[in-house]
Amino acid sequence: CIVHRASCIAYASIKIIHPSKWDNMANMATTSFLLSNLHCPSCVSHIKDTLSHLDVQPSSVSPSLVTSWVTVDHEISLPIRNIQNALQEAGFEISDVVTNTKQPTTIATSKAHKAGHSNIGYLDRWISRWGAGNEPAKSKVAKRHLDNCEACRLERDVKAAEPSAIRNERTSDTVKRQDNTPLVVVNSNNAPETIWRASIAIGGMTCAACSGAITSELQEKDWIQNVVVNLISNSATVDFLGEEHQDNIVEAIEDIGYEATIDSVLDIKKLQDELSKTIRTVDILVDGMFCGHCPEKVLVSLDVFGDRVKVEKPIDIRDPVLKISYTPHVPDLTIRTILAAISEANESLSPSIYHPPTLEERSHQNHRREQFRILCRVILTLIIAIPTFIIGIVYMSLVPSSNPGRRFLEQPLHAGVSRSQWALFVMATPVYFLCADVFHLRALKEIRSMWRPGSKTPFLQRFYRFGSMNMLMSLGTSIAYISSVAQLIAAGVSPPLVPDNSTFYFDSVVFLTLFLLIGRLIESYSKSKTGDAVTMLGRLKPTEALLVVSAKSESESSDNLPGEQLLNGGNKESVQSINVDLLEFDDVVRVLQGGSPPCDGIVVHGETRFDESSLTGESKLVKKAVGDEVFSGTVNKDGPISVKITGVAGSSMLDQIVKAVREGQTRRAPIERIADTLTGYFVPMVTLIAIVTWIIWLALGVSGDLPEDYLGDSSRGWTTWSLQFAIAVFVVACPCGLALAAPTALFVGGGLAAQNGILVKGGGEAFEKASRLDCIVFDKTGTLTMGGEPVVTDFQIFPIDAEFGPQNGQECTLGSIKAIEENSSHTIAKALVSFCKSREIREAEIVDIEEIAGKGMRGRMSHDGSDILDEVLIGNEALFTDFEIPLKPEIISTLEAWKLEGKSVALAAVQRESHGWQLAAIFAISDPIRKEARSTIKAIRDRGTDVWMLSGDNQITANAVGAKVGIPPENIIAGVLPSQKAEKIQYLQRSLKAHTASLGTEHSTKRAMIAMVGDGINDSPALTTADVGIAIGSGSDIAISSAEFVLVSSNLSTLTTLLDLSRCVFQRIKLNFAWALVYNLVALPVAAGVLYPVVSGGSHVRLDPVWASLAMAASSISVVCSSLALRSGLPFLGFKVRGVVVELEVEGEGED
Repeated sequence: CIVHRASCIAYASIKIIHPSKWDNMANMATTSFLLSNLHCPSCVSHIKDTLSHLDVQPSSVSPSLVTSWVTVDHEISLPIRNIQNALQEAGFEISDVVTNTKQPTTIATSKAHKAGHSNIGYLDRWISRWGAGNEPAKSKVAKRHLDNCEACRLERDVKAAEPSAIRNERTSDTVKRQDNTPLVVVNSNNAPETIWRASIAIGGMTCAACSGAITSELQEKDWIQNVVVNLISNSATVDFLGEEHQDNIVEAIEDIGYEATIDSVLDIKKLQDELSKTIRTVDILVDGMFCGHCPEKVLVSLDVFGDRVKVEKPIDIRDPVLKISYTPHVPDLTIRTILAAISEANESLSPSIYHPPTLEERSHQNHRREQFRILCRVILTLIIAIPTFIIGIVYMSLVPSSNPGRRFLEQPLHAGVSRSQWALFVMATPVYFLCADVFHLRALKEIRSMWRPGSKTPFLQRFYRFGSMNMLMSLGTSIAYISSVAQLIAAGVSPPLVPDNSTFYFDSVVFLTLFLLIGRLIESYSKSKTGDAVTMLGRLKPTEALLVVSAKSESESSDNLPGEQLLNGGNKESVQSINVDLLEFDDVVRVLQGGSPPCDGIVVHGETRFDESSLTGESKLVKKAVGDEVFSGTVNKDGPISVKITGVAGSSMLDQIVKAVREGQTRRAPIERIADTLTGYFVPMVTLIAIVTWIIWLALGVSGDLPEDYLGDSSRGWTTWSLQFAIAVFVVACPCGLALAAPTALFVGGGLAAQNGILVKGGGEAFEKASRLDCIVFDKTGTLTMGGEPVVTDFQIFPIDAEFGPQNGQECTLGSIKAIEENSSHTIAKALVSFCKSREIREAEIVDIEEIAGKGMRGRMSHDGSDILDEVLIGNEALFTDFEIPLKPEIISTLEAWKLEGKSVALAAVQRESHGWQLAAIFAISDPIRKEARSTIKAIRDRGTDVWMLSGDNQITANAVGAKVGIPPENIIAGVLPSQKAEKIQYLQRSLKAHTASLGTEHSTKRAMIAMVGDGINDSPALTTADVGIAIGSGSDIAISSAEFVLVSSNLSTLTTLLDLSRCVFQRIKLNFAWALVYNLVALPVAAGVLYPVVSGGSHVRLDPVWASLAMAASSISVVCSSLALRSGLPFLGFKVRGVVVELEVEGEGED
C-alpha cells in the first residue's frame, strides 16, 4: 500500500546492484580475438584449456564457432599479449584483436598476421603472388602529390645534389617558413586538469542542517569545484579536480559523523558530452600523404579553428588516422568545414570520416577469406576429379572389361602397377598436398601445441582429449594416400603377377578431399548467414541525408552542392544531399516519404506517420508531429518532414539495439556445455573405434573366420581390405553437428527477437531459461498500467478549523502538497503535482522534509515568509494510522469505493504547533490499464505459464486491477516496498513447483523458474533476482537495465512472442542435437562394417569412404540449414509470430 516510493529507497535499491559491478568493471577488461582456424568444438575446448593455464586465469572465455571470435573477460593485470601468445602457441591463427582497454594490440596483430601467413599452404602463396597487382595508380597519386608539395620537391632536389647535413637544414627552414602558427595538440603537459564527478551515497542525514554541514565541509577544499547534497535521496554529487581525491571526500564526510560510500566516479567532460551531446570526437582518415611533411600540413590546416578543435591523437605517415574533438557550431564549425579545411591544405589530401571495422565486419572478412581459400581448393580438386572420375569410376567399374580403353588402362606400366593407378597417383598427389593441406597443417599444429616442450596439458590427458575435425579429415585422407603409396612401393619390391586396382585408394583421396572441401565451404557460408542479425540491423540506417541549409549559411558554406529551393515559414532554404557521417547536432534534415531519418531527432516541421516495426516489431503506424521523436531505421510512410538531429552516428536508438544484440551473442547457453563435453572426447573415441575396427576385421580375416568372398578380387590380402573400414570411420564421424546445434539456432533466434522488438541481452542462457518458465511476475505500475502520466480523477479538499488561521485555506493546502511532492519521483507524486499546478495555489517554502519509506512524506513549511510553520503529512492510510489520525466513516467509505475501482488513494493532513492533525484532502489517482494487458495474460496462461502480480499499492486496489487483467487474488502480492520485491521473487522461487526441465541446466528442477517483468530501473533488484528479468522501456532504458530481455516496444503482447520464440529455438536445438547424435550413432557402426554381412544386389552392404565423406558434410550442413529454417515462417519448420487479440474493455477504466 505505497503512495510514495521514496527516491532514496529507489536509489538504494539500484545501488545494491551497481557498485559491485562498477568495482569489478574497473578492474576487468574484455578482449576479442578473431581466429581464422576456429572450426569445431574441439577447438573450443582446446582454447579454454589453453587459457586456463595462464598465470592470471580469465574470468570467462566465450569462443563462437559462428563468428570465429573468442571473447575473453580478464583482469587488466593480465596482458593481452600473454593471451595472444598462448593462443598462437596452441596453434590458432589470430587475424584481429579488439579490446576495451588501453593496452596496445598492434604488436599482437602483427604477430598474428605473421602467424597466419606462416600457416598458409603453397596454393595460397601462389595465389597471393599471382594476384598481387602493380603500383601504377599509386605512382600517379604520388606524382600528383609531388607536384603540389614544395617541401617534397625541394627534398628530392637536395637529395640529388647536396650532402645530408645541408639537405636537413634547408628542409627544416622550408617547414619553418610554412608553419608560423602553433598547433593545437592535446598533451599531458599543457592539458587542463580533468574534473571528475563523484556520486556518493550518504547515511545519517535527517534534516537540512545535515546537508548544509556536509556542503560547508566539502566546499572548504580548494580542489572541489561544486557540491550538491540531496537530502531526499541521501546522496551527494561532487565535482572535483584529481581522481586521487575521491577517498579524501569520503574521509571528510565521515569525519563530521556521516556514512559515505562512493557510488560512481565519472569524467565530467565525457559526462557532459553524453548529456548535452555537444562535444563530438571523430576519427578522420587522410588519404594521399606520401612524405613526412604532409602530417604537419594537416595539423596546420586546423589552426584556423583555434582552440575550438583539439587534436586527441596526432597523425603520421604510418598511421593516417587523425582523432579530433570539437564543439559543433552550425554552420561555421562542423565536421564539413573541418574536412574542407584539410582538403584545402593540399589537393592530394582526401579526408574522410574513419569507421573502424566492427566485430561483424571483421568476422565477415574472415569468413570471406576462408571461403576464398577453400573455393580455390575446391576448383582445383574439381578439375582433377573429372579425369579421376572418368578413369577410376567410369573405365574401371562401368565400362565392360572388353573395352579397348579399359584394357589399355589396366595394363601394367611399371612395377606391375596399371596405367590407371599411375595416372590416379599423379592426380591425387597435388590434391593431397595442395588442396587437403588445410587439414594437415592445422592437425600438425594441434599435435605440436599439445606435445611441445613446456606444454601445460597434463600428460595423460594428451591421450584421451586431443584433436579436432581437422585431425579426423587429415587422418582419413592420409591413410588413404599413404597406404596407396605403400602399395606402390610394395609393388616395386615384389611386382604382382596381375595388377590389382582394388588395393589402391588414390581416387578416394581425390573424392574425399572434394566432398570435405565442399562441405567446409557450404558450412562456412551457412554459418556466416546465421550470425548476420547485427548486420541486418545496421543496414536499416541510411547512408545519405538531405541537409536543410538556410540562405545565410548556404552563402557562407564552401560546399557548392546542388539543392532544391523550398520555403519553410517564409524563409528560403535549400536541401543538399550529404553523407550521414557529415551531420552534426542541431542540423535539420529533410525526411521524404519512404525515407528513414539518418539519425535520431525531433520533428520541427510537418506531420506524418512512421513505420517503427524494424525496431519495435509493431506494424501499426505511429503518428508524428512537431516535437515528437523519430528514430533512425524507421520509415516515413506519409508526407515529408523536417527533423532536427539530436543524436549523431553511434548514439541512436538503433545503435543501442545493435550493441545489445552484439553483447547477447557472446553469451553461451548452458546447453552448449553438453556439446563441449561430448566433443572433448570425440576425436579420441573415433580414433579408437577406427583402430579397433581395423584390427578386428584384420584379425577375423587372417584367422580364416571370414568367408573368402568377403575379400573379393583383392590380391593384397586382408590388410588393405580391412583398412577401408577404418578410413570410413575416420571420415564419417562428425562432431561439428553437435557443436553447431545450439549456437546457430541461438544466433538465428537472437536475430528474430530483434526483428520483433526484443533485445536478448542475456544471450543463450536467457533464451534457455525463458523456454522453460513456470511463472511470470508482473509489476503493476508502469507494466500492467500505462505508468506514464497518471491523473487525479477524484478529490475532496476539506476546510481547516478557524483557529488555524486564514492562510490554511484550499490554496495553501494545495501549495503545501505541491511543494512536498515535487521532491519525490513516484508516479503518484507526479500526478499530485500536476493536479496542484492546474489549480490556484499559494506557494510554500519548505523548511524541513522527511521521507517515510513506503508510506509517504512529512514536511514543515511556511507561506509568504511567515514565521508560523505548518506541518504537513501526505501519504497512504498506513501513514495516518502511524500518526493516529482518525478518519470519519464517510471518508473511509469514499476511499474504499475508489479502491474498488482500481484507483490509488492519497491523504493529506495539516498540523500547527500544539494543535492536532486535521484531514486536509483525499485524492484518487488512476493509472490506466494497458489495453493489451488482459489479452496478453490470458495468452500466457493458455501457454501453461502461471501469472502473478507484485504491487506497492494496497490490497483492495491491487485486487481490483488484477480482476480487470485476469489475475486471481491469490496470485497478487500487495503492499510491497521496492526493496522487498527481490525477497518476494525468492519466495516464489522456493514455494512454486517447477513444471518443465531442460538439458544443460544448472538449476534444480525442484523449484520454479520465475520471470520478472518491470520497468527496468526501480525494479532492478527484482529483475536481477529473478531467473529471467524482462524490462519494459524505451531506448533510454536499455543501457541501464539489469534485465536479460528488453521489450523495446513497451507492448505486453511482445511477451507471448518471447515465450513462443524461446521455446521454438530450444525445440530446434533439441532437434539439432538429436539429429547430430543419431547420425553419429548410426553412421559410425555402418562405416565400421556392421552391415557388411548383408548382401544386396549381389554385393555386400558397406559405406565406401568417398560416400562417408559426403555423409559427414551433409550432417553439419543439415544442422545449420535446420537453424536457418527458423527464419522461413513455414509450418513445422520456421517461427511465425502468433498475434494476440486485444480484448476491448467495457468498463472504461482507460478513459482517464
